[in-house]
Amino acid sequence: MGTHETVISIQNLTKDFGNNQGIFDISLGIKKGEVFGFLGPNGAGKTTTIRHLLGFIKSDSGNCQILGMDCWTKPKEIQRHVGYIAGEIALPDGMNGQSFLMQIAKMRDVKWERVVELCTFFDINPNNKIKRMSKGMKQKIALVLAFMHDPDILLLDEPTSGLDPLMQEKFCELILREKERGKTIMLSSHIFNEVEKTCDRVMIIKHGRIIAEVDMHGIEKAKPEFVVTKFSLEQYFMNYYKKEGQQ
Repeated sequence: MGTHETVISIQNLTKDFGNNQGIFDISLGIKKGEVFGFLGPNGAGKTTTIRHLLGFIKSDSGNCQILGMDCWTKPKEIQRHVGYIAGEIALPDGMNGQSFLMQIAKMRDVKWERVVELCTFFDINPNNKIKRMSKGMKQKIALVLAFMHDPDILLLDEPTSGLDPLMQEKFCELILREKERGKTIMLSSHIFNEVEKTCDRVMIIKHGRIIAEVDMHGIEKAKPEFVVTKFSLEQYFMNYYKKEGQQ
């Protein structure tokens, strides 16, 4: 696969849930080795877009492909190459963390040493019952599940939800490390600082529609107009959350 080959392709994707809810005419492409930020407030359509990529939802129109395979008709083939974190984590409460991780590692034919390495990296004690774990600890278990089989493609939906600032920094460190290894990563977030540290490009979605795309490398070159663009992105979200009564 060439270094500039498009790994993830979405063309005119629409899913209308009614009452102006859903996604509308979404088009984007993510190249091999790119970290792509999908930025927007809660309810903007980030999760709906990612669920189409995993074959969980059938679109009303348009299409999406991963590695040239249609996401609706070839989900099992695609998922072999993908690590995924859902926006809402659901783990089996009746198991302890270690038993669950061992079960998934066996299913995916993953060496246990890889799981231990990730647990150590994220400071996880997997011996507790999952139902007794904090939201942050469950989120770290989900990160291990996404990365354990060393996938070429990562679809990460709000991956640092519930993590403290130290673990958010560890997550960014891991993303940059995986980027160096040539992984293709789609990072959905509403936290600008997170995508600023890790992403090559950022696309902004609001009310199910793409409203802007920004080249983060262009920003870093610090031309005055890019500095203004960077500020405007942060200000946009500050104003949006203020209007919605959020922090």
